Amino acid sequence: MGRRMVGVRERRLVLIACAVVAAVAVVLLASPFASAFRDTPGATKLNDKHGRFIPIPNQVPHVDGAYIDKRIKRNLIWLADHFRIYVTEGFAGRLPNGKKVGCPKCHVEDSEHKIGLAVDIVPLHNDWSGHCNKRWASVSKLAKWAEPKQNEPLPPFRWVGYNGDENHGCGNHLHLSWNHDDRYKRNKPSRWVEIFKVHRKSQKRAVHSSGAAQTEPPAGALRHFESEAR
Repeated sequence: MGRRMVGVRERRLVLIACAVVAAVAVVLLASPFASAFRDTPGATKLNDKHGRFIPIPNQVPHVDGAYIDKRIKRNLIWLADHFRIYVTEGFAGRLPNGKKVGCPKCHVEDSEHKIGLAVDIVPLHNDWSGHCNKRWASVSKLAKWAEPKQNEPLPPFRWVGYNGDENHGCGNHLHLSWNHDDRYKRNKPSRWVEIFKVHRKSQKRAVHSSGAAQTEPPAGALRHFESEAR
């Protein structure tokens, strides 16, 4: 009788343990962090809604005054939730109200920066030393995620400027731009942009483990990143 009772008790403990493990798995799969295990950007779609330039949202660490095309906002938030990044440049041109933002002359003539579909990225806690060090690990991971093989970016990315590209790379900056229609006009949103799909619930901001605030770049540090070479 004693042995039988022990066996029943053990089976109950095993069942309880299995139930706990299953519950934890369900929570993790339903959480915003589940999409962090993507090996690639995954499925994409064309967004042909009316584009407009908006300030980069606060969920994305960025230099003051930076703008992007609204249609890549959710992609950029997802990237900030999963990689330790700081955006130093987005749209570079003139807003509809005539206000100049970014540094248009720092980019090539047909740069996606000039239509709000490109961002320049450095580490979240960059030391601005210009050296490739461990602070760049997450940015390097993002570059590899977007372009596993040199000069073959995965959709929706049009160009990934990093190691092997002039004036880009670890210690300098990462450039990401999104695919768009062939009609190009500076300071005007593209007719469509390709984006990777993001579930709305995954847009809940992931809290970075470090509580240290981003150090603002020293004067002039942002203007020597470009020109782009493609």
